[in-house]
Amino acid sequence: MLLCSPSSISAHNLSRNRTRPSPINSMAVDRSSSRVATTASQRRNGTSALEARISLVIALASQTSSLSQKLLTELAGETAKYVLPKRIFESRTLEEALMSVPDLETVKFNVLKRSDQYEIREVEPYFVAEATMPGKYGFDFNGASQSFNTLAEYLFGKNTKKESMAMTTPVITRRTQSDGERMEMTTPVITKRVEDQGKWRMSFVMPSKYGSDLPLPKDSSVTIKEVPRKTVAVVAFSGFVTDEEVKARESRLRAALKGDAEFRVKDGASIEVAQYNPPFTLPFTRRNEISLEVEREQE
Repeated sequence: MLLCSPSSISAHNLSRNRTRPSPINSMAVDRSSSRVATTASQRRNGTSALEARISLVIALASQTSSLSQKLLTELAGETAKYVLPKRIFESRTLEEALMSVPDLETVKFNVLKRSDQYEIREVEPYFVAEATMPGKYGFDFNGASQSFNTLAEYLFGKNTKKESMAMTTPVITRRTQSDGERMEMTTPVITKRVEDQGKWRMSFVMPSKYGSDLPLPKDSSVTIKEVPRKTVAVVAFSGFVTDEEVKARESRLRAALKGDAEFRVKDGASIEVAQYNPPFTLPFTRRNEISLEVEREQE
């Protein structure tokens, strides 16, 4: 039998105790490791969330910038149509040379004849939206504003298709025959008076791409009509339009046409006024036209 001294046994047991981990110490280490792992995970998650928010902000800023650039481009394009007008009319006088019109779609026509006093045009068919004006005069501000707004609402989305359509020129104000059925001019907004009722009507020329397939107006006061091909005598003038100015120019145009050997005023024809420019246009650069429907003299 091997005998060991007490001191040897004590040393051996002490060595075993040192190498065997304590249950309490083990639990402490596990908890510490868990806290470290949790903290690291939270940091990783926190960084990931922050990065996601930063990425979202950058994406939104980029999208906003792109949208802003698009809107600015569209605004610049629309502004250019008015700031950089187009020349589609031949000037007969210095007054006409100073006139300008926006770069918008307008009524199509062919010039048949020119004289020092007027121009004879053959106007192609087109569609218009029209509304009756509440005022007694064709160029009453309140009546014109109300009719213009009604037609503009239809043009810009108050229709069965909720579709916004492009603006055209000119705006036409006209007095019509007593039947009140026909309308003329494509480019302007038209204001016409029904002779037997003492009313005027304003018309917007519709974009030609729609043809007869135009959205129907939701406002019953707006009607859609097709204007047939016609021949008209036209005189252009600048400045702002007044009823007195129109009356005087109509009288002079009728007198001048009496001396025309080729064309005469059509029976029942009434004056029509086309205005091509927005209100902020300088008076001497504005283009207005009065016209009367004519027909060839019978040979």
